[in-house]
Amino acid sequence: MKGQNIVIIGGNSGIGKEIADRLREDGAEVYLYSKSGEGTTVLDISQDFSEIPNLPEVIDGLVYCPGTINLKPFHRISLDDFKQEMEVNFFGAVRVLQACMKGLKKSSQASVVMFSTVAVQTGMGFHAGISSAKGAIEGLVRSLAAEWAPSGIRVNAVAPSLTDTPLAEKILSSPEKKEASDKRHPLGRVGQPEDISEATLFLLSGKSSWVTGQIFHVDGGMSVLK
Repeated sequence: MKGQNIVIIGGNSGIGKEIADRLREDGAEVYLYSKSGEGTTVLDISQDFSEIPNLPEVIDGLVYCPGTINLKPFHRISLDDFKQEMEVNFFGAVRVLQACMKGLKKSSQASVVMFSTVAVQTGMGFHAGISSAKGAIEGLVRSLAAEWAPSGIRVNAVAPSLTDTPLAEKILSSPEKKEASDKRHPLGRVGQPEDISEATLFLLSGKSSWVTGQIFHVDGGMSVLK
């Protein structure tokens, strides 16, 4: 990854920060964006924009990390809740992809990585909002992978299960909740940011040069094992 220009949206905490740290260790030039701007360039993905400030001319990798965990029974999810899920997880990604497309096409080895969730493939109660939004991401990944393949741009997604990040702190807020979450996974634990970053770095790197249009399930076996 040495010398490659990698853009990370949502790179100031959790999975995004872990990915950024690993990329820097590998010698990549990392461009970080987040709504808070803490240690990053400010970018509010919920606002309309056609350009992103301070982008490199050539973009070798793009990682879109923003996400939500808003678990409710279906009858308690308002239309505004659904819209918010789509805004953060899907429409924000669309805006970023369109703004970065020119730079990606200038690279000889561009790779895009987005994030889905295990709950798209594995039906889970109280996940209607996030599953709908991330299901849209999976459709977008496959469509763009086909459309951009002639330009040499690869598009994939990682679909984690519950991962120990600030976004999941309410779910893992006590030892009892953490133990219960661990036990739900066949491998006996929830994910760690480094689990997800390893998969992401593989998809960004030349080691995955023949991989596109794929949804990588990094979920402790949750999606396929009982």
